[in-house]
Amino acid sequence: MAVPVDFFFDLSSPWTRLAFHNFQRMPEFSLTSTRWRPFLVGGVFNAVNPRVYEAREGDQTRMLLGFGWLKEWARLADLPMNFPSEHHPVKSVHAMRCCCVLEDDQPSLLRFAEAAFHAYFADQRNLDDPAELAAIADAIGMDGAKLLERASSQPVKDLLRANTQEAIDHGAFGSPTIFVGRESMYFGNDQLPLVAQRIRELAEA
Repeated sequence: MAVPVDFFFDLSSPWTRLAFHNFQRMPEFSLTSTRWRPFLVGGVFNAVNPRVYEAREGDQTRMLLGFGWLKEWARLADLPMNFPSEHHPVKSVHAMRCCCVLEDDQPSLLRFAEAAFHAYFADQRNLDDPAELAAIADAIGMDGAKLLERASSQPVKDLLRANTQEAIDHGAFGSPTIFVGRESMYFGNDQLPLVAQRIRELAEA
């Protein structure tokens, strides 16, 4: 039986971009039934981790070191990482609503998320611009205008709020948050070895 994994993600997060890529390339990924779960990391920060905003206003030394480490991780993963850009920090609510439109069609969600990640972190495009989101969708064979229309509907807005609240209720404090087997929670790209270990343990149980 496949190990259930819920992978909560926000397109604005560089560490999520790395984890999104690296997780799919782990041998253990094939042992899972992974569901990609769009949520709004800003909503998580507002609810349980407001110190993130305080850190951005304080001493920048740690942040600059983090950008350096981020690019080293990107080289290790062979991923382009032109970050930060002039759009950082980007408001991701429009992009994540687009992802919520596609949540019940996981292959399409995966395609759109990969394209959007590349647009933001490789090409430095603005994911807060609806025209950019429509263009990203059009480029992978989707109807960008229709996607944006659906993303503005109340049920989709409600779904993004519900996903975000679900993650918060289960202990999330940032992106990515990965739940393995419905109970074990992991955070960030650097915890993927622990994710892999837990998947193996549950698969062998």
